[in-house]
Amino acid sequence: MQETDSTHAQSDTESPRSGGIFRRFLFLWLALVALLLLAIVPPLITVNRLQRRIATSISQSLGRPVHLDQVTLNLLPLPGFTLDNLVVNEDPAFGSEPIIRANSVRVTLRISSLWTRRVEFSTISFTDPSVNLVHLPNGKWNLESILLQASHIEAAPTAQKKAGPTPRFPYIEATGARLNIKLGQEKIPLSFTDAEFALWLPSPEQWHLRLKADPARTDTVVSGAGTIQMEGTLGRAASLSQVPIRLQGEWRDAPLGGASRVLFGRDAGWRGSMTLVANIQGTVGHSSVETRFSANDARRADFIPKQPLNIELECLGTATNLFHSYDKVRCSWPPSNSSGTQVLMLSGSLPDVHNLNSATVDISIPGIPADTFLDWLHVVNERLPEDVSMGGTLTGSISHHPEALPGAPAWQGAIFVTGAKLMSAHADAPSLVSGNIALRSVQEPEVKMHSRAHHVAPAATTGSSFVLAPTLMALGGKEPATLEGHFDATGYTLHLTGMASPSRLLALGTALPELGDGLTAVLPPSHAATPTFVDLTAVRPWSGVQVWTSGLAHPAAHHSRHATHR
Repeated sequence: MQETDSTHAQSDTESPRSGGIFRRFLFLWLALVALLLLAIVPPLITVNRLQRRIATSISQSLGRPVHLDQVTLNLLPLPGFTLDNLVVNEDPAFGSEPIIRANSVRVTLRISSLWTRRVEFSTISFTDPSVNLVHLPNGKWNLESILLQASHIEAAPTAQKKAGPTPRFPYIEATGARLNIKLGQEKIPLSFTDAEFALWLPSPEQWHLRLKADPARTDTVVSGAGTIQMEGTLGRAASLSQVPIRLQGEWRDAPLGGASRVLFGRDAGWRGSMTLVANIQGTVGHSSVETRFSANDARRADFIPKQPLNIELECLGTATNLFHSYDKVRCSWPPSNSSGTQVLMLSGSLPDVHNLNSATVDISIPGIPADTFLDWLHVVNERLPEDVSMGGTLTGSISHHPEALPGAPAWQGAIFVTGAKLMSAHADAPSLVSGNIALRSVQEPEVKMHSRAHHVAPAATTGSSFVLAPTLMALGGKEPATLEGHFDATGYTLHLTGMASPSRLLALGTALPELGDGLTAVLPPSHAATPTFVDLTAVRPWSGVQVWTSGLAHPAAHHSRHATHR
């Protein structure tokens, strides 16, 4: 009996201790169970009652019909919803393909708003969405109505800490996005992939946006074409043209080969890197545009020149008509505030971006050393010998005015090399050129008369034509020979007359390889060391082979008569 009592006493003593331990950690166990339920159960719950309300709310904000397949409640890490297969339909005026399609959209609630009568969202995150930007021939964009719809909805800044009378604008972001561009009903090959996008409201009247994307094409493989970044602000307005805009964009350190694939759908055969920076400020309908383009170590892909080309170009202008027209465009190379020597200046306008022939262009070369121009030719022409040099000063101006008088060429102007000299190690003379070089535009009737006067028969031409004024050539005779020519869109014709020695002609063909193509076939006999009278004509289509012909039926007899008269 005593033993039994001691046993009961011992049990009574241990039981409160065990119960105390359980009660002590009860809240911990409940917290762990709650966390497990929060992590496991909500994704399995479909919020059917909210699906229609959420779709309707988004539709009213965008002004487009919206469809959802499913809405799932999430409580961790923050309360919110997951929207599956979100589709924002397009305005029928812009086509039938949805403007936005996203497999998954994460919507996060503002926790502080859970204790108020109005629920607000803090973030809306799109994962791998596809967006179609449509531009119609009448100048309308499909985003125009969405922007205007958003501007009519009052919202508080995104970063506002406390709820106010108007809901706070959510932070909208997208990752892995694809941006497609359509002109009318046709989707162009150019697109942007792996895009990262963010949009928020820093102040009640202004949105801030940020975009980063890789340019791509659907008709060819584009890799390593650099990254395009853009950041800026948009304001509220009654119409799209009145929307205040301030944007900064850049396409930096893009390989020239990859950039040409993006822009033209093919590799243009250039190597090096380029950077394009643009700044826009004003309104969508009327804004100032400033761009800077630079190319470093630019060269042809098929050979490596001794000195690659470096370019830094600045352009200023005014964009009007929703960026469909550009006025008062002024470009300079190098930029106007640079300390370098002015190389080129351009001014003009583009009334319609869809019609490049409507552009007015004035190009001016204020005066650069002719040898600088020869350095540029060394970058693009592998055949040009390195030991060839040029003296003189290059000046000129070329203009394109589509509204010019009837019969006048679209491209007009003249280029001069004053005090021109062409030196080559293969020539036994200080210079193969004596005097000035002038290339001028002419009207078609003048070209035809000029051709008949010198027995030159250029192909039928359309558009602008330029003639090379008679240029004196030191080719071995007591009197200089004369070189003149005609250039147009189909090709060129050159005419060389006067006294010339075979050695000087060969030196000229070596110094200027394109000019020397086929020249040996019409040269005087190699044993003729003394200068001989020549009457030579070269014809070359731009994509064809150059052919030289002689206008002398019996060069030797003509030379004898010419020597007798001397």
